[in-house]
Amino acid sequence: MSIFGSFSQHSELLWELVKRDFVGRYKGSLLGVAWSLFNPLILLAIYTVVFSVAFNAKWGVGAESKGAFALILFSGMVVHSFFAECLNRAPGLITSHISYVKKVVFPLEILPWMALCSALLHFLVSFGVLLVFCLVAGVSVHAGVLLVPVLLLPLILMTIGLSWLLASLGVYLRDLSQIVGMITMASQFLAPVFYPMENLPQAYRAIMLWNPITLPVIQLRDAVLWDKPIQWDMWAGSLVIGIAVSYVGFWWFQKSRRGFADVI
Repeated sequence: MSIFGSFSQHSELLWELVKRDFVGRYKGSLLGVAWSLFNPLILLAIYTVVFSVAFNAKWGVGAESKGAFALILFSGMVVHSFFAECLNRAPGLITSHISYVKKVVFPLEILPWMALCSALLHFLVSFGVLLVFCLVAGVSVHAGVLLVPVLLLPLILMTIGLSWLLASLGVYLRDLSQIVGMITMASQFLAPVFYPMENLPQAYRAIMLWNPITLPVIQLRDAVLWDKPIQWDMWAGSLVIGIAVSYVGFWWFQKSRRGFADVI
């Protein structure tokens, strides 16, 4: 079965899994799903106070309003949060759904899709908070916001491929989740999330471009906050890499899934 064939064939089942996963995460809490909105609000408030008030920090892009620096940081954080959430969950996706493994007819390959779609819902909530606070802080939101789904497509394809790979390896290597957690934490600091890429020497910038979230963070800011032209040649290159990673990850998952039941 192809990568997107499973997605389309089991779309109804996938949607039910996504809803249950998204709502179940807040089940039993007093505010329930509202926490998906409050979490980015609280995070944005902390960034605003710490960076624009306590540190009086500036990004160095034209004239910045008081909360502009915090919004620039937050725009990078929402991209990293999506990427990190998917990868951090991936190693445990199969081992946390043992009952599905024992069902021969259950399409295990949609579990990474479930995690990715759930993370996308959180991204949409956080991105909505970003847009609202841009207006409140007096930061212009440009028409490039309509390009965000296109700009994130390479990252989405790469993330689903890595999720398939890590989900299958996580069955055999139980320590993988700890390693992935450290890598995703490091990826936040090895990308222009907290500082502009121009602050680094040229040699380090080339290395940083290999970080999967570097280009999406830069291009999201260029399109939404700064109204800069998109470097479509770099986007096309990342799209090719994303497609390749997704196919390799799916191939490996389908090849290794035969041994899941024996190990679990």
